[in-house]
Amino acid sequence: MDCAAGKRHGLLNSIKRKYPRREIHLICDNYGTHKHPAVRQWFSANPRFHVHYTPTSASWLNLVERWFALITSQAIRRGSFDSVRSLERAINRYLAHWNETAKPFRWTKSARQIKRQIRRVMDICETGH
Repeated sequence: MDCAAGKRHGLLNSIKRKYPRREIHLICDNYGTHKHPAVRQWFSANPRFHVHYTPTSASWLNLVERWFALITSQAIRRGSFDSVRSLERAINRYLAHWNETAKPFRWTKSARQIKRQIRRVMDICETGH
């Protein structure tokens, strides 16, 4: 959603039109724009939309975050770039290679294993160990 650019809730309205009778569950990360007052107001006016937020320290649940971690580790980290243009070329080379060889991300853990991991992380956060 890009409220500032005047595309106020375009994605949400598109989903609303495409699935007029379904309950919609959205999984969002904790990025601030997902909790903007205008967005919260839209959700309160559209009660069949249910928002679920990923835990704050769980970027591994967000596959976009996982993809950015890959590009960072495989194309950027430990690189030496003498200019922004040099960095851009490295990223573009990576993207070209990725687009030729990409494979879908697949969850390799069951829901039970993921929930167990979340509980462990929550325990660590609560106890500090």
